[in-house]
Amino acid sequence: MDFIEVRKGAFSVAEEFAALRRENRGDGACVMFVGSVRDFNAGAAVRGLKLEHYPGMTEKSLQDITADARAHWPLGRVRLLHRVGPLALQDDIVFVGVTSPHRQAAFAACQYIMDRLKTEAPFWKQESSETGDRWVAARESDKREMEKWG
Repeated sequence: MDFIEVRKGAFSVAEEFAALRRENRGDGACVMFVGSVRDFNAGAAVRGLKLEHYPGMTEKSLQDITADARAHWPLGRVRLLHRVGPLALQDDIVFVGVTSPHRQAAFAACQYIMDRLKTEAPFWKQESSETGDRWVAARESDKREMEKWG
């Protein structure tokens, strides 16, 4: 049971958690990750950001990432939401929620999905700062994290 959505509007972490658990008696583990807009990046202050994507291609990429996670771990439910458009400081950007019968699989799958999302999903991020707007390239640290998955 996968739920994948790219949206402009905010999401409720509590509602997403409830959806993962609702009538889900077979999974004993639920792991979630929520990424939010922070006020700094690469040593510079950030005032906000704008996320763009390629409709259709982005959703397909997220579906493929989720399918690959399912091929590696016994998963119950996966919920993956990612926002696009203008975002303010502290706005939630991404929600990844995974359930599994056991915690090890849920932890690993959640991190795997997030690592793949950061390095492969077609999103483009533009940060606003005191010195102007700038497009943000993929971080080397994110690429190194992906290497551990082979």
